Amino acid sequence: MPFDHPLPPLPPQPAGQRWPTGAWEVVPGVDSVDVKRLEDLLSYAFSDPAPADMGETHAFLAVQGGKIVAERYWRDFTHESTFPSWSEAKSITQALVGILVRDGKIDIHAPADVPEWSAPGDPRGAITLDQLLRMSSGMKFAEDYVDAGVSDVIEMLFGSGSTDVAHFAASLPLAHEPDTVWNYSSGTSNIVSRCAARALGVSGDDFRDFMFRELFDPLGMTSPLPKFDAAGTFIGSSFCYCTARDFARFGLLYLRDGIWDGQRILPEGWVDYSRTPTPAVPETEALGYGAHWWLGMAGPGSFSCNGYEGQYTVLVPEKDLILVRHGKSPIEQKEVVQAWMADVARCFPA
Repeated sequence: MPFDHPLPPLPPQPAGQRWPTGAWEVVPGVDSVDVKRLEDLLSYAFSDPAPADMGETHAFLAVQGGKIVAERYWRDFTHESTFPSWSEAKSITQALVGILVRDGKIDIHAPADVPEWSAPGDPRGAITLDQLLRMSSGMKFAEDYVDAGVSDVIEMLFGSGSTDVAHFAASLPLAHEPDTVWNYSSGTSNIVSRCAARALGVSGDDFRDFMFRELFDPLGMTSPLPKFDAAGTFIGSSFCYCTARDFARFGLLYLRDGIWDGQRILPEGWVDYSRTPTPAVPETEALGYGAHWWLGMAGPGSFSCNGYEGQYTVLVPEKDLILVRHGKSPIEQKEVVQAWMADVARCFPA
């Protein structure tokens, strides 16, 4: 999908609007919102039994102007329920790398610190973190959750690779020259996660402490449950449970250009880096891809964290809008759910 438009500016927090570090301000309704259309879309998604073409929607919230303006949950789910991130965790991993860039502890354009690639003459040794973050490293990896016989992601997360996910992914061969082919890969995200830990010289609980101290705590995110493998690596491809409201806090950090209540969490330019299109993404892809963020789901300029079975945090800068959706939608329903997210975004004014 081509993206030749300029990046829209990121909106500042409106004057006088408090930051949701403690609690969100909840103000149902927005001037000029298409209330009837929004209600129709939400009523359909939250049907019980769930609609056959969308699957179950467990949580939805919309944040505009820094406050919650719409929120709904299914059955026994509430604003205190935690939801699986699946690949939304990739964007959290990207934020952790950004914090290390801010502190001068890592260089994304230098060869990645991957022990499996350190032998003299190993062509993988030239791969950079930037290429990993953009899914254009050239590394072999089969991302297939419906196992048809060859599924590196299933073997990594639930099979022989589950005790050391980064080692499993890093041990695979180079399939293409870096920067020539785009291949969505949870394996590369776990390599990135271990690179972040190695840059700090920590793992396991110490890396978890870093995640909370530098990212979650400043935003008031109290619900995150990151999962680690037996080697102490944060499984940054797939596992960081959060409430829908905390996913929205994470989205707000990016919508506010990495600044939170006057404190710069992410380095200047990091969010623009995140949403700058990756050249290697083929034109046939429905969405574009930046650096561990997807592009274009809710129109030009939007960017999002996307997770398996319909987990989404979508940012629309031109509308100062964040949409969070969690549920259980099989892969065959992905396009319908993404189109529903785009329809919901159209209900909100700029």
